[in-house]
Amino acid sequence: MLKRGDTAEGVIEEVSYPNKGSFTAEEGQRVYVKNVLPGQRVSVRIKKKREGKAEGRLLAVTAPSPLESRGPACGIFPACGGCLAQTMPYSEQLRMKENELRKLISQVADADTAYDGIIGSPEEFGYRNKMEFSFGDCEKGGPLTLGLHKRGTTYDVLTADTCRLVHPDLTRILSCVLAYCTRENLPQYNRRTHEGYLRYLLLRRSHTSGEVLVYLVTTSALAHDFSPLAEEILSLGMEGEVCGIFHGTGDSAADALKVESSACLFGRDYFFEEMLGLRFKVTAFSFFQTNTRGAELLYGRVREYVAEGLEGSGQKPVIYDLYSGTGTIGQMLSPVARHIYGIELIEEASAAARENAAANALSNCTFIAGDVLKELSAIPERPDFLVLDPPRDGINPKALKQLMECDVASMVYISCKATSFVRDMQAMAAAGWRIKRWSLVDLFPQTPHVETVVLMSKIKYLQ
Repeated sequence: MLKRGDTAEGVIEEVSYPNKGSFTAEEGQRVYVKNVLPGQRVSVRIKKKREGKAEGRLLAVTAPSPLESRGPACGIFPACGGCLAQTMPYSEQLRMKENELRKLISQVADADTAYDGIIGSPEEFGYRNKMEFSFGDCEKGGPLTLGLHKRGTTYDVLTADTCRLVHPDLTRILSCVLAYCTRENLPQYNRRTHEGYLRYLLLRRSHTSGEVLVYLVTTSALAHDFSPLAEEILSLGMEGEVCGIFHGTGDSAADALKVESSACLFGRDYFFEEMLGLRFKVTAFSFFQTNTRGAELLYGRVREYVAEGLEGSGQKPVIYDLYSGTGTIGQMLSPVARHIYGIELIEEASAAARENAAANALSNCTFIAGDVLKELSAIPERPDFLVLDPPRDGINPKALKQLMECDVASMVYISCKATSFVRDMQAMAAAGWRIKRWSLVDLFPQTPHVETVVLMSKIKYLQ
């Protein structure tokens, strides 16, 4: 029998969401491993065993899957932790995601629940309008790198100058910044010792205008003037124009992009994006779906489900848009609502929602900064409909209990991590909710991620 530290080999027989494959080893045990595709032959180092199952770490893909019928699109695949499936045709990626999610959602859906299929992204490559790149090195003491973490590692960073998930304008800026910082011999921030200088490069690009925001983040360890770098970036001659360049500083020990102070090197700290006839002001750190054209399809499906959930109600409803971010969903639903109340924990995002609603001349939207758990009971009007778009980890159990007490007939739940939705749905089912219909919208080609949109109804209101 397999034990910890052993090596096992086999062909991946199935993959479950999110991105966990399994095969039966020669010893007869079922082995589970992440970051694999159906049909790949893999070599795995066993990490732990429980109840006759073994979990392992991927050592190597020793033979590709029959589904991998094209070459990699970028120079650091498959070492990079960003993509997984770019050697599969996009149609096969959609089929794989659909199979995984249908199996998962079947745990909480009735056998006759309507499934409305998967909607693919309009753009397979170059779809990301935002990317956070890290400074580091690929090997300890090696040359400076700027890009994405190597798969399965905490510290190794691969230079992502050929990344295909973003527009070429962004990889040109990355290359320019890396060349400048290497030439100036600026030290990277060391995540082990919490010493050093260079931390992150945040890039955002408007799909509508092509404008680009550049945000370089360092510690406060040095007093370096990045004005020459700003001039180099502005002279790159890209397809779009750079609308703002900023240098931010942050000394937090957490490995997360957090800016404590910033200086403007050029321009302004925002651009505008348009979706479904509305205009949104997007800043460097505001939440906005990373796939703009895909988000239009996502929100279009949300509007369809809301319309069905409200069918026959006879009057315009009060809609709660919970975990509302910059208010995109609420504003797109405003034409069918008497009033929209959005609740968002992050003050900056809520302020952006209010500003965008005013710019779009929407007078029936109120956006509140605060915790859903605390703010839900403070809204003067009771809801007729709920729209939930929680963070990846789902809804706080206490907030979920409070939501279940709202006397509404239907709600729409949008999830970017379906396992969190399934956990929440189990609690909602116990409170008398059932899935009426659901679908998938792929905002993240080449990766294991996908958005799930669910229309739910309360049993006592079902005909």
